[in-house]
Amino acid sequence: MSFAIATFNVENLGARPGDAPDSDARLAALRPVLAALAADILCLQEVNAPRPDPQGARTFGSLDRLLEGTPYAHFHRAASTRPGADEPADVHNLVILSRYRLTGIRQLHHDFVPQWDWISPGEREPVRAIFDRPILSACVQAPGGPVHVLNLHLRAPRAAHLPVEKSAGRWLTSSGWAKGMYLASQLRQAQALEARLFVEAVFDREPDARIIVCGDFNADSFETPTRILCGAPEDGEDEAFLKRRLERLEMRAPVGKRFSIIHGGRKALLDHVLASQNLARLCGSVEILNEGLVDEAHAPQGFTGSLHAPVVARFA
Repeated sequence: MSFAIATFNVENLGARPGDAPDSDARLAALRPVLAALAADILCLQEVNAPRPDPQGARTFGSLDRLLEGTPYAHFHRAASTRPGADEPADVHNLVILSRYRLTGIRQLHHDFVPQWDWISPGEREPVRAIFDRPILSACVQAPGGPVHVLNLHLRAPRAAHLPVEKSAGRWLTSSGWAKGMYLASQLRQAQALEARLFVEAVFDREPDARIIVCGDFNADSFETPTRILCGAPEDGEDEAFLKRRLERLEMRAPVGKRFSIIHGGRKALLDHVLASQNLARLCGSVEILNEGLVDEAHAPQGFTGSLHAPVVARFA
């Protein structure tokens, strides 16, 4: 058995309403990155699906153009849909591309962690806490046996909208912004918990399941969402407990290469590949393709690439 899995946030691939279509220059900037990954399984985040005309169905036209002429054009595909609908969302969809057949395609959106009402301090009316987007999962029929793959894009650390605290897109008070940041962190951790509980359900059915959880976690390796997803502390539990822990494969990359974004000069690792113990033992190498990565706080106008570096893990 040998295969490679990669995760890549392609950053708003596909025009938003009112925007011009993605330029040939942008697609040309992304194609060499996909080629360098040489992945058998590719998890993408931020794939937009605009309507070609006001009455038309949403399509992944930019993704199709990006993949045209590459091996990925012929891969099996799974894509998320807008919760409660049978078509993709306008922005930030998840896509899994696989050389191998996909079965059991499913998306999770409050399947394990219910929506909840949150009352902001000093207010009486609750705010409904709802995940921004679903989690996409599929069972990849890889060589040597199936692999359960989860593709995640957790909420960014930006303040969640609070109607009474915002007007015309501007926060009215610093305390209101702080409350929005608190709710955003709760949503990010809650969705990480939803993914972890799904992983637990897979292990309940298949104690020796091979599992990979990857994507843009919007959290570094030792922040709470990533630790929730790993599922077990590293400082001593019984063997059965540790058997379900997912390993941070990016920790196998050279220390100086462990970052996937740069913001204001600060390097951070927000994009991850986690693997069950039985797969982690077979991981031969991990690369984070961050050579020449542009600082997102100082990206030039008209920048055509992605401000995220992809991560690829190879198993043999």
